[in-house]
Amino acid sequence: MNTIAHFLVPVDYIIVVVYLLLMLGYGYYLSFISKRRQKENLFLAGKSLGWPSIGLNMWGTNVGPSMLIASASAGFTTGIVAGNFAWYAFVFILLLALVFAPRYLGSGVQTLPEYMGKRFGSSTRTILAWYTLVTILISWLSLTLFAGGILVRQLLDIPMTLSVVLMVVLSGFFAAAGGLKAIAYTNVFQMLLLIAVSLLLVVLGIVQAGGVQAIYEATPGAYWNLLKPMGDTTYPWLAIVLGYPIMGVWFWCTDQSMVQSVLGAKSLQEGQLGANFIGWLKILDVPLFILPGIICFVLYPELTNPDEAYLTMVTRLFPAGLRGLIIVVLIAALISTIGSALNSLSTVFTMDIYVRKYNPTASASRIVSTGRIVVIAGALISVAITLAIDSIRGLNLFDIFQSVLGFIAPPMSVVFLTGVLWKRTTTRAANFALLAGTLLSIGTGVLYLWVLPAPVVAWPHFLLLSFYLFMLILLMTVAITLLDKKEQPASSLPLFELRPTPLVKWLWVALAIVMITLYIVFNGH
Repeated sequence: MNTIAHFLVPVDYIIVVVYLLLMLGYGYYLSFISKRRQKENLFLAGKSLGWPSIGLNMWGTNVGPSMLIASASAGFTTGIVAGNFAWYAFVFILLLALVFAPRYLGSGVQTLPEYMGKRFGSSTRTILAWYTLVTILISWLSLTLFAGGILVRQLLDIPMTLSVVLMVVLSGFFAAAGGLKAIAYTNVFQMLLLIAVSLLLVVLGIVQAGGVQAIYEATPGAYWNLLKPMGDTTYPWLAIVLGYPIMGVWFWCTDQSMVQSVLGAKSLQEGQLGANFIGWLKILDVPLFILPGIICFVLYPELTNPDEAYLTMVTRLFPAGLRGLIIVVLIAALISTIGSALNSLSTVFTMDIYVRKYNPTASASRIVSTGRIVVIAGALISVAITLAIDSIRGLNLFDIFQSVLGFIAPPMSVVFLTGVLWKRTTTRAANFALLAGTLLSIGTGVLYLWVLPAPVVAWPHFLLLSFYLFMLILLMTVAITLLDKKEQPASSLPLFELRPTPLVKWLWVALAIVMITLYIVFNGH
């Protein structure tokens, strides 16, 4: 494969080095020169984030090198059906804004395990804290490092180990030195660069292909359908409709890395507007990240590895001088995603385990230093897991990414939905769902992905498996709650106003209309 490294000129290297130095310098400035940071700033940016930073930071955390590679790969092989993971998400981002965010912000918590601790008690909080650490290590750090390592290896033509170590060192320094505020504020600039670069790539590809109509005519009609028939082997409509909500609730409403920006909002309205903003930004995922793969299918149908679709477009369409910009934007996006995940890992361990269990009287400086140690430890562990994932062969990147999330999601979705929406849910039921449900879900995932993969066993679609696991865990949770005779202690969660402001309400109505229209347009081809 032609690598970008083969086409680089000195100006490309200058762009990369200068941008990374500016990034590191900015993180240093925020953490060591500014004297106003308090202990919570490392974790929640001092609750000072406005809606633009919230939306862009959530999008930046969601959109990393893994998204670029996997989405283009999915576009190359199946068209826009992968767009369901971006456009269907608005329903669950709405759930975050109107149902979960008011409760999170009203309770004044810094982490989601802390919230569940107020709801169910100390035992649930401890279980959830450890569960959250594991999910961050696997779903955010290791999978993102794996995909990012593939990207950097292709970009710079260097070994996988060096790619992963280089990225995690930069990301770890940035997270430990600057905290969430540095990551959030640079995300605004990075996302603007990412939009510009991806948009330019799409425009050049459309011109090269002879126009939008030429692209449409050169692809199978099914490439432009969001909902596939039941007989489809990739993403049948029932798997999307039933299975994605399980992942959507977990990812958008209960995952610390995604929700952390909302927890750092100035106010409830800013948090709700920030969530609405990312709903609009998610519309861009299809034209910016999936469409390049479809265009690559038209321009270079001889490509044998779909995971190379994005870089094939970059290598063959961009002129010298702009390739360095692409590299630095992709590296910055990787640093942003990994940095946010490391910061979340540090937040959960430090506040929910270290301070609460082992050192309740820890000073602010001790808490911050402990958080930085956790960042380093998390980075080392994630590198080891990433290299283990790299040894797996024969699995599609997009499918493994989504399936791992699908097997992580059911227990968390059950516990948070029942804990928030059903007052009767007991601590015993929640703890059972977390412990037994996690063993059941992850055990099924290990069988599905590694021990007895699809060629050996005729499994249902992984999204349907996620739905079945969710329903089973939900039924067990309800049954245990109804059979539990032990008196449930009163919740320590405060009461507050749940009604959104007119601005928030009408912006969500507008987004819903746009999304429904998109689903009508992109079906029946």
